[in-house]
Amino acid sequence: MAIKKFTRGQNFITTHFNAFRCPLCHQEMVATDTGLQCNQGHQFDLSKKGTLYFLQHQIKTEYTTEMLAARGRMIQRGIFNPLLDLVGQWLPTDNQLTIDVGCGEGGMLSYLAEQGLTGAKIGFDIAKDGIYLATQQPADDTFWCVADLTNLPFADHSATTILNVFSPSHYGEFQRVLTEDGTFIKVIPAAHYLQELRHGLFAGENKANYSNEPVMNHLAEVATIIHQQEINYQFQLTDPAAFADLLQMSPLEWQADPERLSALQAAPFQQITINLQVVQCRLKS
Repeated sequence: MAIKKFTRGQNFITTHFNAFRCPLCHQEMVATDTGLQCNQGHQFDLSKKGTLYFLQHQIKTEYTTEMLAARGRMIQRGIFNPLLDLVGQWLPTDNQLTIDVGCGEGGMLSYLAEQGLTGAKIGFDIAKDGIYLATQQPADDTFWCVADLTNLPFADHSATTILNVFSPSHYGEFQRVLTEDGTFIKVIPAAHYLQELRHGLFAGENKANYSNEPVMNHLAEVATIIHQQEINYQFQLTDPAAFADLLQMSPLEWQADPERLSALQAAPFQQITINLQVVQCRLKS
């Protein structure tokens, strides 16, 4: 019999309650019958889907259920498999806890779990819709929650690995949460990432080009790079549904001129460039 999502979440926090800390008073937390509670009495109850909501108030984002679902379908089609296979090679074999920052609908963390990622796994996002979708993922020993990147609800030095894929960073919080030998893996779009889409939507505009130089320069200032590799490949869009999902999953669509967007939808291209900078780092003290 399949375990209910609530029970799965309850089992996780009962086993791994010491991985969390209260985001309100920053005290340790303990598991209760319904969720987590700190010694100051701040209580966070599990949802029916077995997730925790750590924000003090709901935050609206442009990342809708439809957009995140489209992203999940593209991940299932394999659009990021070469990236995730590389990340999997860099993960420690004795991993204790992995935290996926901005996990969205959870597809990447689930893929890594299926490929053998060891230890407990927590995915969080500021988008509640993404976390609810993530509860449909088959990952074992995995927990999903809604949280704020700038005030992580995780204990000091609790995580062996932080995954930071296409998401903003907060290096101070990363350093606090990582173990002494812990590392984080950051994935940043490179110059040719989704270039067909950029050129189709923004030809002749500055938006048609992208540089990750500011992000990489700042990363070099705050972290010691252990591994760094650029990956570049073409992903085939084998059916119209794949092209539609590609458009829907990308924030580029939000900024596009409606006429250009319609023209692109009428004449979809058959492949998309995936060009990424993948970096494994250890933060400087």
